[in-house]
Amino acid sequence: MLILVIVLVVLWVILAIVGFAIKGLLWLGIIGIVLVIATLIIGFVRRAANSGKAK
Repeated sequence: MLILVIVLVVLWVILAIVGFAIKGLLWLGIIGIVLVIATLIIGFVRRAANSGKAK
């Protein structure tokens, strides 16, 4: 699960960089940032839930 989150974050960061590099695709950069934040939040929430079950 952690590997999936890392892969998604890397993809969203690349998407954001491409969006900001090409000014016509500024919306792509904004979507990339939103997806990075959402992926990190979901990853941390699931990780916290799984560690709570393990105890």
